[in-house]
Amino acid sequence: RGVYLCGHSAGAHLAAMTLATDWTEYGVTPDIKGAVLVSGVYDLEPILHTYVNDALKMSQEVAQRNSPMLCIPPAVPTSCEVLVAVAQHDSPEFRRQSQEYGQALRAAGWSVSLLDLAGVDHFDIIEKLSEDSYVLTQVEEEPLSIL
Repeated sequence: RGVYLCGHSAGAHLAAMTLATDWTEYGVTPDIKGAVLVSGVYDLEPILHTYVNDALKMSQEVAQRNSPMLCIPPAVPTSCEVLVAVAQHDSPEFRRQSQEYGQALRAAGWSVSLLDLAGVDHFDIIEKLSEDSYVLTQVEEEPLSIL
C-alpha cells in the first residue's frame, strides 16, 4: 500500500523534486513509501555552463529553485526511505551529485541507502532492470526488504 517512486537520470531528478515538495500547500498528503533514485541530476547549476543550457536558457535562480540538493526538507516521521544508486562508470559529475545528495538527505534526517553499482554505466544501470537477478530489479520487486 502506498506509492514507490523510481527514476533514472532526469527521472531521478523529478522523483527527488517530488520528495522535496511541500504537499500541504496543495492540500494533499501523498502516501510515498519509498524512492529509488538512479544516477540522478540533483544539482542543476553545472548545467548552466554547458551546451545543454543553450536550449534550456535556465537562469541561476531557476537552477537553484529546481535543484533537489538545495531544497531538502527535514525528515518527518512519515518521510520515506530513499535508495540513491549510481553506476561505477557514470561520469564523475553524476557520481559526485549522487554521493552528495545522499549525504545531504541523511544530514536532514532521512533514511538513505547509497548503492554504487559495479560494472555498469549510465545507460545499462537502468537497462539491466529486465534481468531478474539484477539488484535494482529485486529492489523494485521487494522495496521494503532492501531500502
